[in-house]
Amino acid sequence: MRLGFNIDHVATLRNARGGRHPDPIRAALMATEAGVDGITAHLREDRRHITDEDLAYLLDSIALPLNLEMAATPEMLSIALDFRPHAVCIVPEHRQERTTEGGLQVVGQVERLQPMIGALSAAGIRVSLFIEPDPAQLDAARRAGAPVVELHTGAYGEAGGTAKARQLQRLEEAARHAAAIGLECHAGHGLTFANVKPIAAIATIAELNIGHFLVGEALFEGLVPTLRRMRLLMDEAQPED
Repeated sequence: MRLGFNIDHVATLRNARGGRHPDPIRAALMATEAGVDGITAHLREDRRHITDEDLAYLLDSIALPLNLEMAATPEMLSIALDFRPHAVCIVPEHRQERTTEGGLQVVGQVERLQPMIGALSAAGIRVSLFIEPDPAQLDAARRAGAPVVELHTGAYGEAGGTAKARQLQRLEEAARHAAAIGLECHAGHGLTFANVKPIAAIATIAELNIGHFLVGEALFEGLVPTLRRMRLLMDEAQPED
């Protein structure tokens, strides 16, 4: 299972004061040392953390694949086609939210999303859709032409007790359904040291993308040890062949 490190909140901390410190590109380079498999960055319409300049530096500086999270807008499509990252994850975006609060409603938007997915795919960019673990959303993602989905694990991360078990079951069933209809399945949002193992144990999930928790924990443990610990927990949870 691959680990993608989201560097958005390194940039959030930088932007709180201005200037260039802490540098998200430095964090991406350190993540390479720590053994992560890719870097994720969300270019929001209001540029609240990652900027266009950051994207240019990232693509020039890192050897790891870059996964660009973005809204389904003409502006973001144009930027993605100009920068040509390894991957694009299309996410819902609302200016008032602090973070992405739910999955993309692909049901009802298949015809709108198809041309964007087609243009990105034609440019050699792997496209994923960030969705809820709902079979209807998965089926719609397949119809829209996306080869990859990323399951929103926020409800699982926030739940406790029997509710957590129900959310885990939803994710397991969604991951199986994704595989059955030919979609590569990723997952992310709200994952921590304490809750990552049950998700990492789902055999049909190929990649986890984790950011906020890792950046916060790095304040106490250091970035490289934090990333290595998450990598170890994921590896320990992998089902045996």
